[in-house]
Formats: sequence, structure tokens, C-alpha cells
Amino acid sequence: MRLLLIEDDYMLGNSIRKGFYPYGFIVDWTQDGIAAEAALAAESYSAVLLDLGLPRKSGLEVLKKMRSDSNSTPVIVLSASDRVLNRIEGLDAGADDYLSKPFDLDELAARVRALLRRSGGRTSPVLTHGEIQFDPAGNTVTYKGKGVALSSRELMVLAALIEKPGAVLSRAQLVDKVYGWNDEVESNTIEVHVHALRKKLAPGVIRNIRGLGYMLADSESPCVN
Repeated sequence: MRLLLIEDDYMLGNSIRKGFYPYGFIVDWTQDGIAAEAALAAESYSAVLLDLGLPRKSGLEVLKKMRSDSNSTPVIVLSASDRVLNRIEGLDAGADDYLSKPFDLDELAARVRALLRRSGGRTSPVLTHGEIQFDPAGNTVTYKGKGVALSSRELMVLAALIEKPGAVLSRAQLVDKVYGWNDEVESNTIEVHVHALRKKLAPGVIRNIRGLGYMLADSESPCVN
């Protein structure tokens, strides 16, 4: 899934951006409050990781602006302050979670997964569609009870589709969920990933709705139109 990181500390921001890729997260990174608001206005994100001590505009102001604009994207505040009053202020301003620095990347990733699970109305940590099971925590997929080895991008495409069963996602929507700002995207890249998923899972597992996009099939029909 695609996240927005708003953090002015270069070493920490770079560590999160690079360290989150193996978890299946694409991270867009801004380093001040004004740039963050521009990113939020231009893109749609699964969650926001927000530092409070930002230049140009504070993280708290960014958070309040998000909520006043009816932007309900889940937010985890990352702060160097562990004072109770700061945590209360952040949560009351609309944050969904609060994590004090320094923190462990594994814990932050687990909190993001839990937040996405709650915001999606799910109770189970494992996403299931028919014979497909996807475990975001381990980035593992099974089909008919057997493990299937997928690349990071293939996992991201499958995760985007399985999170919205019955919905058709356009090529542009899938690109937004799978690639970040600095990634090069070939014109047929989504088609390549879909072809690989069909080959590794089943030919009819993903349907191509002509002119609209892709969706997970309700059954294992051999049809891939």
C-alpha cells in the first residue's frame, strides 16, 4: 500500500522509506508541512506517518487541516516528545495512533497494518478471497493451501485487489498503489504483473473488465477477458 511520510529528519525518513519496501509499502516522503499539504491534495494514501516538529508548517497544523478538509486518511503521529500532554493533543487533533521516537521499524509496520485493518473494518489479519489467502504481516500468499512465491510488485497488485473484493481498479489506480514518485513505470507494467499472477495462481483469478480495469474473479473461471 502507498503511504505518505512527513518527516524532516533525513536519516530517519530515508530509513523508513527504504525499510518499509520489504513490508509491501510504497512510501512517498515530504520534509515540511507545506509540501505535505500539496501531496495530500494531489494524491490518495492508505495512511500518513506524521512528524509534529516540521519546518514551514507544524505537523499539528497539517493534521488539523486534514480533518477540517474531511480527509479521513488514518494518521500515525511520530514524535520525539513522549509527554502525555503532547500525545493527548495529537490524538485529540485527529491522529489515530501515536508513536514516540526512537522506535523499531517492525513495531511501526505492525501499527500501520493494524490501523489499515481497523480502517477497513476487518478483524482478521489475513485477507481471504476464495482460495487465496494473503498475510500482510509476513507478505505471504497461499493458494489452495500451498505457498506461492510472488515478487514485491506482484504482492502489491494482489493486495490492492484483494482489499477491495468486487471492485474494479483501473490501471492508473493500481499504478498509484504500487509505484511511488521516483519509480519508473513502463506503459505495460500492470499487465505484466497481472499476467504473472494469473500464471502463478490460476488463469481466471483476475478478470480484465474491458475499458475499466481489473478485479478478482468470484470463481476460478478459465476466462481472463
